[in-house]
Order: sequence, then C-alpha cells, then structure tokens
Amino acid sequence: MKKLYVSNSTESVRMFKQNWMEALSKVHFSIPLFIYIPVIGFMTWRAFHAGIGVGYYFLFLLAGIAVWTGTEYILHRYVFHFEPDSPWGKRIHFIFHGVHHDYPKDAKRLVMPPSASIPLAIGFYYLFYWLFPVELYLYPFYAGFIAGYLVYDMMHYAMHHYNFKSSVMKRVKQHHMLHHYDDPTKGYGVSSSLWDVIFQSGFPRKKK
Repeated sequence: MKKLYVSNSTESVRMFKQNWMEALSKVHFSIPLFIYIPVIGFMTWRAFHAGIGVGYYFLFLLAGIAVWTGTEYILHRYVFHFEPDSPWGKRIHFIFHGVHHDYPKDAKRLVMPPSASIPLAIGFYYLFYWLFPVELYLYPFYAGFIAGYLVYDMMHYAMHHYNFKSSVMKRVKQHHMLHHYDDPTKGYGVSSSLWDVIFQSGFPRKKK
C-alpha cells in the first residue's frame, strides 16, 4: 500500500450508498470507552468473585495487555495491510483500512467502530476460552487484552489530533506519522514499537 497521496481533508469519502451502513462505519472516539470499560469491570468482578488472588490477577492482566500488543501488530501488518488482487478484495481492504491511510485526519474513522470491534471482541473471548485450561485466569487476561485495545484506540486518536508535550509520546507519535506519511510498509506498531523492533519492520534511525 505504499503510495504518496494523502488527503488533508478532515472528512473522508462516502463508502456506502445505504445511510445506515455509512453511519455504522463512523464513530466518535469516546464510544469504545463506554462499551469496553464495563467489560473490563465485569471481568474483574468475575475474577475476584471466583476467588483469584491479587497477585495472579495482575499477572494475567499484564499478560493480556502483552498479548494485545502482539495481536495489534499482527492485525495491522498482516490483515489491515493485506491487499488482495480482486476488485472485491480491494474494496474490502479500502473499507477496513485503506480509507484511513487516504484520509488520516478524519476524526470519525480513527477508532474501530463497534460494528467491527464487538464481533472481534466476542471472537477473541471464545478463542481464549478455548485455549485457557483454567477459566479463572481467563477473566483477568481478557480484561487486560481489552484494556490494551482501549489504550491502542485512544492513543491512535490522540496521535492524529493531539500535540504531545512528553518526549516519549512525541517519539511514539513520530513512529506512527512515518507509517502514514513516509512508508506504510514499515512501522506497524501503534501503541508500541516493540514488535517492529523484534521483527525489524521499523524505520532506520537517521544518522546525526
């Protein structure tokens, strides 16, 4: 998907003829917070209600966050940036991610809409349910996984619409801006560049 065209418009093109489908493709950045913070709270309540210890809770919570960072990288690199050859496949790719690269300043297409995030969240829950031998530890792990997703969504929005003062956040933002405006075939990590370092898909440091 390497190309030079990037629009500075704050609104992107219409993607669907049907008004209800077009509406489902847009979302205010705060909506995921209202949907998924209660999920994190519910999973936390289930964990402690089932008798988990504080130490194990935070251990699996952090594990869930760590797994999210890897999931974020894999989804971004191998799913969102996979470009099929067929016209139908190209259309799907544009709907899921291409529109964001063409119109990166569109505030309503910066976080994942519930029409996409809810089915994914349910799918990942049942995947982890199938993988975890002890259901008790699934609850904090999934809470951490969802928390990682929320951090990703909020950071992604902020990177496109907020001027950071922190030197650390400036570097994180620069990493993502290079992905948009320099080379979209590099820099797939959004909330963290860790996996770009591991898989050598980051941007080379400029010599002083």
